[in-house]
Amino acid sequence: MSISRKSLEIVQSSMSQYVIKTPVLKNKEINSICDSIIFFKCENFQKSGSFKFRAATNAILNLNETVKKSGVITHSSGNFAQALALASKNQHISSYIVMPQNAPKFKKNAVLKINDNLIECKSTLDERENTTREIQNKYNLTFIHPSNNLDVILGNSTVVSELIQDHADLDYILCPIGGGGLLAGSALACNAYSNKCEIIGVEPLNVNDAYKSLKSKKIEYNLNTDTIADGLRTNLGDINFPIILEHIKSIICVSEDEIINAMKLIYNKLNILIEPSSAVAFAGVLKEKEKFKGKKVGIILSGGNVDSKKLPF
Repeated sequence: MSISRKSLEIVQSSMSQYVIKTPVLKNKEINSICDSIIFFKCENFQKSGSFKFRAATNAILNLNETVKKSGVITHSSGNFAQALALASKNQHISSYIVMPQNAPKFKKNAVLKINDNLIECKSTLDERENTTREIQNKYNLTFIHPSNNLDVILGNSTVVSELIQDHADLDYILCPIGGGGLLAGSALACNAYSNKCEIIGVEPLNVNDAYKSLKSKKIEYNLNTDTIADGLRTNLGDINFPIILEHIKSIICVSEDEIINAMKLIYNKLNILIEPSSAVAFAGVLKEKEKFKGKKVGIILSGGNVDSKKLPF
């Protein structure tokens, strides 16, 4: 699947009044450590604290009027929950958010500040889906998937659209991968805007279903969710995976210690706070420095929703 540059520009234009064009940061010390030139696209400064606000906004904007009157629902461990709550509130649409019990309390409280319709469920994918389905049917709501939805994917694409428009000579762009919506959107934007840049996904080794899926050419599933990167515990879907399979050549897997080290380095050198899921992409560069030596590399810092009192370093 490919999307034309013109089509992506229309998506970007329609969202421009609602989302922040986030800054790109550089740091000489980090460049020296990596032996490459790093461009950090800071979605931790986005509304609701992550790139997910782009996805939720585009999905909400593309609903028909009947659906808008009925309302929407999603399930999420945190960032899309907060993003959809805020995006729907901005458009005066009712929303219901299902979150697993093991989602960070910090992220639950962030949702509750926007929306009282938060429902907790047991911390399994089946329970998330079953609880969502029950409430959806009860209130005649429209389900918006956090990653396996084309409008969500196209909303995500605007991160890379902005980055390449400002820095057209990038050799690589690395982004974290959990459910696959950001990686798929990034791939579509990169394919439309650049002839030389390659998108690479990075995910925790403990939940490396995307890495295994790319190898086997079919969707694989994790046997556990044991990673500090709570936003990357989800699986690929039948809409985003074909895009990933077509456009993505490689996925780097990083350990928990490598994620924490990347998070700490960004905190110390850039003086910004990001969540573990957001640090994964930078961890990929640190792990494979030889691959990126002398190259211009974009890094998607996907979000900054983390409890500053519970940092892992």
